[in-house]
Amino acid sequence: MTDDTFRLTALDVRRYDFGSALRGYDKTRVDQFQEQVAVELERLLRANQELELKARNFHEQLRAFRERDRALNDALISAQQLREETREAAQRDADLLRREAQVEAERLVREARAQAHAEIDRLRGEARRIEDEIANLDRTHRTYIAQLRLQAERQLAEVAASEENALPLVTRRERLGDGTSDVAAPAVEGSDA
Repeated sequence: MTDDTFRLTALDVRRYDFGSALRGYDKTRVDQFQEQVAVELERLLRANQELELKARNFHEQLRAFRERDRALNDALISAQQLREETREAAQRDADLLRREAQVEAERLVREARAQAHAEIDRLRGEARRIEDEIANLDRTHRTYIAQLRLQAERQLAEVAASEENALPLVTRRERLGDGTSDVAAPAVEGSDA
């Protein structure tokens, strides 16, 4: 069964009926365990929703940074076009005016490029930091789920061991197949046999 086809909710855990059988589970302990699992599922769901919200916010910030990057590139292109227009106007004027306008346009372009490159570098660093943080959050989430799964498997193993210890002695010998002909008295409930 994959994660996509099986969704367990806290309500499912609370409403699940284990049924009853002779010498069945302690109903109070099963109910307590169900409640603990339901509370933990609710907590995990809230934590997962918070992580998803943070991830969405980080993606939105990244999108905004990319839009700024595009705007800065457009500004750089506009500055380059301005330089060309300034040069053409200066060529129509006297040589002296042309040289002064060209020097000023080149200075403006250098400053605009320097500022744009500095801002682009800053935005890229911020984007990398956000991507790293998202990756760290994802790793933390996967680690937590793995730990929860391991804890559930341990508890299931403890339940299985508890069931094995609760069987009468005769039944255990039959299951072990030791072939003894002794018939021991059934284990008394509550004993450590």
